[in-house]
Amino acid sequence: MSVKFAVLGHGVVGSGVVELFYKNKKSIEKHAGNVMDIKYILDLRDFSDSPYKDKFTKNFDDILNDDEVVSVAECLGGVEPAYTYVKACLEKGKSVSTSNKELVAEKGDILLKTAKENNCNFFFEASVGGAIPIIRPLHRCLAANDITKVAGILNGTTNFILTKMYNDNMPFDEALKLAQQLGYAEKDPTADIEGHDACRKICIISSLVFGKHVYPKSVFTKGIKDIQLCDVEASDVLGYSIKLIASVVKLENGKILPSVMPTLVSYDSVMAGVNDVFNAVLVYGDGIDQAMFYGRGAGKLPTASAVLGDVIEAVKHRVTVFSQSWEPAADDSFIEKIENFKSKWYFRLPGGSAIEGVEVYNNDNGLSYITSEELTFAEAEAKAKECGALAYLPVLE
Repeated sequence: MSVKFAVLGHGVVGSGVVELFYKNKKSIEKHAGNVMDIKYILDLRDFSDSPYKDKFTKNFDDILNDDEVVSVAECLGGVEPAYTYVKACLEKGKSVSTSNKELVAEKGDILLKTAKENNCNFFFEASVGGAIPIIRPLHRCLAANDITKVAGILNGTTNFILTKMYNDNMPFDEALKLAQQLGYAEKDPTADIEGHDACRKICIISSLVFGKHVYPKSVFTKGIKDIQLCDVEASDVLGYSIKLIASVVKLENGKILPSVMPTLVSYDSVMAGVNDVFNAVLVYGDGIDQAMFYGRGAGKLPTASAVLGDVIEAVKHRVTVFSQSWEPAADDSFIEKIENFKSKWYFRLPGGSAIEGVEVYNNDNGLSYITSEELTFAEAEAKAKECGALAYLPVLE
């Protein structure tokens, strides 16, 4: 018997899912243990020249009410109508695989609960890291570990911009324009450069690892638009690279502290060598010490690869995978305030400032150094105000 699935959306990711499925159909069927085919592709536009034109529908009910469709790949993006469609599919017992990080970050707890109640699955490997397998390893391969921290470069656009600032001495605005020209950044790049995209991804990771839903509104988020070439130069001389780091750490008081911030990463860290549009995630656990997952974090076929991987899982597992879940959170009292975030800090002070006991870098844009002691976010903020700091950023050793 042939297993039928549907694809919601025929944009970049959705068209990639269709393309990759038919390109590798025999291999996908072998891994799934079933003959498979796409029965519907949902999109409001017309694709009269498509070789799959007979599969297109503009009516979601065609998919919802067809009992032959047992799995759905959601590639619409945004919260609505994706949430309404996905919830309706799950209520019908149809498993859903999605690349939609905004949907998972905002509604994941509800959709996981709905999937469990209807003995199907809500999978979202593609929502974090594109082609990088990170969701499944976190709840399966690394399940024997007490995971204490996850930190990563989760946005390829910002990483590309920062790489250009480092390697080509390119100002932020020029690097952003190039990223847009190459298709790495949207016409409206706000979600990338202000950190919202990375925030949604660390929310998903935090929820999965620590078991309670973390909403984006509870995560301190700062993007890269204020990073200047003089700070890039100074950090390089001091032995660091600036990266947009999304992280979550479990504290001794039992709370967790997720955040997204431009961060100085030591050249001794493998994370410092992750450049261009590549992503990387470091997982810290008591059994593994550290494990890094690395690869292309976005793009048509890399993301489609992850979506189809989940479709295969959905075909193989007709019952709910309980390890991929978390509980709803009535409030965010389990999340520590950003004021208590602790690290060493990079400061750039006005010229003429005097600092002793640490290595300093002086140029026309001021005096730059890294503190020898760790400071909380609140202490760093107060120090920056007291010293009239021109810039201050946390440090990841």
